[in-house]
Amino acid sequence: MANPVNPPRGMRDFLPADKARREHALGIIKRVYRAHGFDEIETPVVEDYARLHAGLGGDNEKLSFSILKRGIRPEQLQAATEAGNAEQLADLGLRFDLTVPLTRFYASHRAELPPVFRAIQIAPVWRAERPQKGRYRQFVQADIDIIGEPGLLAEIELITATSQALAELGLQGCVIRVNDRRILFGLLEHCGFPADTHDRALITVDKLDKIGAAGVVDELREIDAASAERLGEVLAAVEPALEGGGIPLERAAIEASLPGAAENPGAATGIESLATLGDALNGALPEGVSVRFDPTLVRGMGYYTGTIFEVAHPGSGSSVGGGGRYDGMVGRFLGQDVPAVGFSIGFERVVDLIDLPERTGPEAVVLVHDADVAFDELFALKRELVAQGHRVRLEKRQKNMKTLLARVAGEGFTSFATVRAGVREPGELELRALDG
Repeated sequence: MANPVNPPRGMRDFLPADKARREHALGIIKRVYRAHGFDEIETPVVEDYARLHAGLGGDNEKLSFSILKRGIRPEQLQAATEAGNAEQLADLGLRFDLTVPLTRFYASHRAELPPVFRAIQIAPVWRAERPQKGRYRQFVQADIDIIGEPGLLAEIELITATSQALAELGLQGCVIRVNDRRILFGLLEHCGFPADTHDRALITVDKLDKIGAAGVVDELREIDAASAERLGEVLAAVEPALEGGGIPLERAAIEASLPGAAENPGAATGIESLATLGDALNGALPEGVSVRFDPTLVRGMGYYTGTIFEVAHPGSGSSVGGGGRYDGMVGRFLGQDVPAVGFSIGFERVVDLIDLPERTGPEAVVLVHDADVAFDELFALKRELVAQGHRVRLEKRQKNMKTLLARVAGEGFTSFATVRAGVREPGELELRALDG
């Protein structure tokens, strides 16, 4: 039985210090993205059930929380569950990402939006994950997307904006790993995998970091043994470069890592695109962020059509961001393809890697007051300090002042003053540092 005082399994409460860290990170991300010309939008937390299960969300659709239609009786739910079609009783669902709502939003408001639309979405999403460290059923995504730009300008904008956000968050050592789905399909074709097995094969390749190259080859043998062996040779050849800091995003280095496969027409197109991207990003990224080619990067979502990217950080065992081009998604709603590309920061992972900066500017003051201080005197002091830009909290004097002062210092307050009856002006207070 669940503990009634705890949040639901997979959900979290945030204490003031945690909330302050999250708001600090959100403020930086929003400020940087707006400076790069993106505009913030908001969409409902629920979408139509049919839209959430239209094949746009990949495996995440299986993790969607569904909302039953109004008026469903318990016996109806039981009967539908026993028949294996309980989903027929749902008409809405909680969003499992921000991309599906964005594509619906764009289709709904296209006439009101500029030809190239640059969107910011930072909001909670919900997935029926198995709760474990780093995986929650409610979590925040921080997305930027560009819809309507078919060229590499969109990828360049997304990568430069996100890299600046990561740098200003204080995350040093971030590596943006880049690949192209066309290179992946060209590689599979070069190795001999039949075209109708490519999607299945990529699902296996995407497990590389979990089961290793040998595990990937073993699983791919079920599709085609000879093709699996050839792909294994490619993986073995690129492994040293990937472990040694990655492959430069340069044409010669990319082609050298894909001998033979680089001659595939589809792969050649992807290589040309990545080489151009690498040239554009050369010298454009902030200190502490680098970009590398990774031919093993897949990104699990099947809707990606071109460039894909993922952010690695030495302090995290998982990626702290990712995205790619998904030119076919918006067309599912409009009946015509619209180019689109997006980049999402893994907010929950990033916020665990940062620290709050030391407070500068106006003080965060605790006014410790005696019981006999008149309310009008106390609030006259508080009103004046707030008007000066300070953060002010009132605390009654306690017998154990050491405990009180330690608590408020942990909550971010920097100084305190004792208030006695008759004191009405801030100049009459003796401010003392809490760390002293």
